[in-house]
Amino acid sequence: MKLLALIPLLAATAAVAAPKPGHDYPTIERVLYVQQCMRENLGPYYEMVNKCSCALDRIAAETSLDDFVEMNTVVNAMTIGGERGSELRDNAGAKKQVTRWKELQARVKPACFIGTGPGAAAR
Repeated sequence: MKLLALIPLLAATAAVAAPKPGHDYPTIERVLYVQQCMRENLGPYYEMVNKCSCALDRIAAETSLDDFVEMNTVVNAMTIGGERGSELRDNAGAKKQVTRWKELQARVKPACFIGTGPGAAAR
């Protein structure tokens, strides 16, 4: 009888713990983001896989794949040196995408404990 009394409680807990439905990103986009995140945020391998995956899940919950790809592409292309890179660096639309990307990262990384803990300030 006690087990039956727990079923509504377990169902309510599962409903609260269920992740928000988000956008479905292709595996390659997920892998590339997690790998880049792990390169930029050093830490124990398994821990960083989980933290960076968490960050991407949060991004996917609020950003469409097209917006994600556009922002990520612009941010990565900004590092191109010389004339080719200056075309993008001087573009007002691209600057807006970079700002949006930085704001998104500023929200999701702390929520997934990226950049926190011992040694985080040294990076």
